[in-house]
Amino acid sequence: MTEHDEPLPRAEVSETHTAIVFFAGDRAYKLKKPVDLGFLDYTTVTGRRTACEREVTLNRRFAADVYLGLGEIRSPDTQEPEPLVVMRRMPADRRLSHLVRSGADVDDVLRTVARHLAAWHAEAPRGRDVDEQGTRDALFSRWEAGFAQVHALAETGSVPDGVAEAENLVRRYLAGRERLFHSRIEQGRVVDGHGDLLAQDIFCLDDGPRVLDCLEFDDHLRYVDGLDDAAFLAMDLEQLGAPESAAYFLAQYSEYSGDPAPPSLWHHYIAYRAFVRAKVSLIQARQGAHGAEAAARRLVSTALRHLRTSSVSLTLVGGLPGSGKSTLSGALADRLGVTLLSSDRIRKELAGIPAEQSAAADYGEGLYTPEWTARTYATLLDRAAALLSSGESVVLDATWSDAAHREAALRVADGTSSDLVALHCHAPSEVSAARLSTRAPGPSDAGPAVAAAMAAREPPWPESVAVDTSGPLESAVARALAAVRPWGTGQAPVFRRPYREPD
Repeated sequence: MTEHDEPLPRAEVSETHTAIVFFAGDRAYKLKKPVDLGFLDYTTVTGRRTACEREVTLNRRFAADVYLGLGEIRSPDTQEPEPLVVMRRMPADRRLSHLVRSGADVDDVLRTVARHLAAWHAEAPRGRDVDEQGTRDALFSRWEAGFAQVHALAETGSVPDGVAEAENLVRRYLAGRERLFHSRIEQGRVVDGHGDLLAQDIFCLDDGPRVLDCLEFDDHLRYVDGLDDAAFLAMDLEQLGAPESAAYFLAQYSEYSGDPAPPSLWHHYIAYRAFVRAKVSLIQARQGAHGAEAAARRLVSTALRHLRTSSVSLTLVGGLPGSGKSTLSGALADRLGVTLLSSDRIRKELAGIPAEQSAAADYGEGLYTPEWTARTYATLLDRAAALLSSGESVVLDATWSDAAHREAALRVADGTSSDLVALHCHAPSEVSAARLSTRAPGPSDAGPAVAAAMAAREPPWPESVAVDTSGPLESAVARALAAVRPWGTGQAPVFRRPYREPD
């Protein structure tokens, strides 16, 4: 070595639950462990050789200049040479995980990775075998297999707190979302992806990032929804203490891929990836890895937080004219990032008139006959059912004074495995009267006379949560949020601005 040569990096060894990697000079050599973990079997030399060959072939799709080929080592006491993967050694200080932990600005890298991943997904192999792994039932099977493996690992330890609740939330979400997963397949969103996108395997080089170590041991686990693929890195960024970077990466991926997925699916896939990593951490804990048990607990907690946030809900916001229900509905939908549907707007849409055009009439007359009202609520609930089954939570702004309409809403929630929350807005009569007398023209036509007639006939609504809207709006919103999201601060971040009906 001359005085102008850079010294070669020191030799090092790194170990995962399935492999040992030796770093020497400018090369890295990866050996598969002779383990049978249920979801993979490397107990034979032939099996390990096949896995090494697949790793090289598949990873060259993402980093062709890093995966140099297959090598082998021989030992005096073995008859067969041991296969290994030969790679260019990447600089450890350029790992994305290292940069995130050090507080570096990684937005440019994440934007580039999102663009490259979306471009790969656009051209990735598709087909019947791939699509089959994108069905609701296939995802359910993967979840169930993960739960079974965690319970089996618990025979020598304990299941982390939250696993039982996670199982219930997963089953409820998937039970009502077959339409969503069918639409993902129809849109071509299920692809042969990376399958194991972690920040520690992304290297931020001067000429662009290199993405390493895709999943090779089971093709079916690599056949995923593109959003599922991206969610793995988002989950990992969150574990690294960078939730803003996680949200930014998913937003960039969504933009480059043109993906219209509802936020609930983003959260569900992040939860799935967190649970997969929790399972891996439990395996590492059983192999004696320091800190793996604590990591598993953190990951299960992350999965649970996102599963709670992904729960699909139907929120009824009712009350008399002037009760503040429309104002609260809009504020609540904005805060939750969910869809808002209004009976006033739908009524006028069905009549073929603009939402702002007056259709004022006496109580029970004009567009407000029982027949028109029944048609309005039926349309409102039909649209809600379609959105709920597609993974979109919904806030419904209507009076909800008829128990039959409330029963119909409950049937919709049950039929889509959605959580139903009923909020009943009220305010002192003088406050409501002042609101009605000063209200600008809009979708609602009810005046003081109609409000008085409705108040005289309003039946009890015992299953609802009463919300006083006479004070500051934020107080009413906080009361509503406590009913819709009872776990409070356990909610994960909202990733997208809400959809609102066009005027």
